[in-house]
Amino acid sequence: MTHFLHWTPRMSAMAWPGKRTGAAKPLPVAASQPTPKKAPSINDDRRSGLTGKGLLPKENKLSSSRINAISHDGILGQHCAGGVADALIMMVDDELLNIEMTQALLEQAGYRQFVSTHEPETAILTMRAKPPSVLLLDLSMPKVDGMEILDAMRADPVLCHIPVIVMTSTTDALVKLQALSKGAMDFLQKPVDPSELTLRIRNTLAATAYRDALAHHDPLTGLPNKLRYIQALRSGLAAAAADDYPGALLHVGIDDFSAIHDALGRVAVDHLLKRIGKRLANCVETEAEADGSLSNERGSPTLFRVDGGEFAIFIPCLYNVEMAAGFISKVLEAATTGFNSGGAQEILVTCSIGVAVFPDDGLDPDVLMINAELALRHARESGRQSYEFFSPDLNKRAVNKLSMGADLRRAFSRDELELLYQPRIDAVSGKLMGAESVVRWKPPSGRQLQGDSLLELAATSEMSLVMVDWVFDQILQQTRAWRAAGYGIVHLGVNVSLKQLPLAQLMESVRNAIKAGLRPEFLCLELHEASTLHSRQEEVESLVGLKQMGVRLALDHFGAGQSSLIHLRRYPIDEIKVDPLFFDKIEENKDNAAIVTAMIAMARSLGLTFVATGITATAQLAFLKAQQCDQCQGSLFDEPMGAGEFALKWLPHKARWLSFRG
Repeated sequence: MTHFLHWTPRMSAMAWPGKRTGAAKPLPVAASQPTPKKAPSINDDRRSGLTGKGLLPKENKLSSSRINAISHDGILGQHCAGGVADALIMMVDDELLNIEMTQALLEQAGYRQFVSTHEPETAILTMRAKPPSVLLLDLSMPKVDGMEILDAMRADPVLCHIPVIVMTSTTDALVKLQALSKGAMDFLQKPVDPSELTLRIRNTLAATAYRDALAHHDPLTGLPNKLRYIQALRSGLAAAAADDYPGALLHVGIDDFSAIHDALGRVAVDHLLKRIGKRLANCVETEAEADGSLSNERGSPTLFRVDGGEFAIFIPCLYNVEMAAGFISKVLEAATTGFNSGGAQEILVTCSIGVAVFPDDGLDPDVLMINAELALRHARESGRQSYEFFSPDLNKRAVNKLSMGADLRRAFSRDELELLYQPRIDAVSGKLMGAESVVRWKPPSGRQLQGDSLLELAATSEMSLVMVDWVFDQILQQTRAWRAAGYGIVHLGVNVSLKQLPLAQLMESVRNAIKAGLRPEFLCLELHEASTLHSRQEEVESLVGLKQMGVRLALDHFGAGQSSLIHLRRYPIDEIKVDPLFFDKIEENKDNAAIVTAMIAMARSLGLTFVATGITATAQLAFLKAQQCDQCQGSLFDEPMGAGEFALKWLPHKARWLSFRG
């Protein structure tokens, strides 16, 4: 039978028995602890000069509580409030009297969970069965000493993280250094003063809790991090598989995050991430607190910061997919915010969502995360502020795109690409005003790609710069051949995607082409993905630099979300190429007719050339003539064609070069 000594306050000054005796002065207990300092708010936007619109209620309060929770003072407060009762203290000592007195003291101090062994050879198995919060370890013991236990703990992937307080009567500094090198965290000199013991255990537990909080929380937003996400996912999927119920992952990504980061810089983007993190956290916690349709006995949605501009929401139980629709809409709304980095034009920041549902889309955490990421990528390709559910078709398309991207890299050396030309016509006179160059690729094993679809593949395959350089080289060679054959030269448009092609690289590419002999006065850069521009001074200077080289600049797909009126005011644009959707049945659609009429008037007042694209019917052309549209392009006039056919049908032979109207 094990006998326990009853501890009283008078015992606190007693020297504890041990195998070796020696005088040790007990450390005094501090009369009072210093008042914890209030943790500052990490996202007081007004104080930092950053402003935004549409902040949700309680955002600042939420942020403060979340950050306080992982601050040092917050961890100490949590430990003092509830950690004492929950902490499991283990002691390994071959003297039963030491164990009994320690247990009595710790129970008096509020530590209710205590496990011990006076047989050191069983210590490792005991810890593996139930890992303690902290280990009190004697060094000098028969059979297995404390140093051997430290070695075994350090070699164990779980036990190596348990904090160890060594209790020893030795004064040998080398022994202490050896124990520290093996992973010991603190020392208590025998005979141990009880008040010192409780303080050291308290501080060790607080430091361990703080370390664990930092390891499992994102320091910027205070949200659980990717490591915690993976742990929660594994345990949640295991429970779902055991009880056979479904759930879902939502991967939430900031649209155009890389472009925003490049435009605003790290400091401003950090503030943006804090804001969006707060908004998302408020949305998720509101769902949990309101006992919404996604909260049940199996748990509630949990938000994580995964990486960069991405967050994740784990829904542990989702009985039907329709239940998630309303929640997804709330998340999209919460993640939408106006943001101003202090002086620059305010931008509207949005997010897209990829959804993977288990068990249908997988029960392996890695597979499920990949599928949610694929769905997010597809949602972004579909447009800003959208969501997409994973399907096997998405995976097939992703694999196919990777394969086609690899084939595209080889297509340049295999001579599988061809540059076509589609004429641009003066809407009133019918005279040729220029042409758009269109790249066509027909791989041996698949369907041909050309135009925007090929441009997008090049962008996602990081081949945009290679594609632009190839087009410049083809135009240079072709214009030389046309001149040698006696043909006049017209302005040629080159499609440029800004999605993966920085303006600095574009400038260098244009500069090299001009040095090689390309005539800049006949070159027009048709800019795609203009939404990636954020009015930075560097962007303005780059576009002005291109203008100074002599090239023209056009905004492609104008009005379809890729470009906006802000770009016309901020950047040195020469022309707008209006998206075909505005000309669909324009003779019948009064709304489209009114919009196009207003656009033509706006372009005229700003001195811009208005180009109507995708024109397929004479009724469209008649309307545009009546509105005095500048230029038209589309299958009504001609499809994209090879260089030889284009020269024969459209280029003036032995004539003066045409001047571009604008």
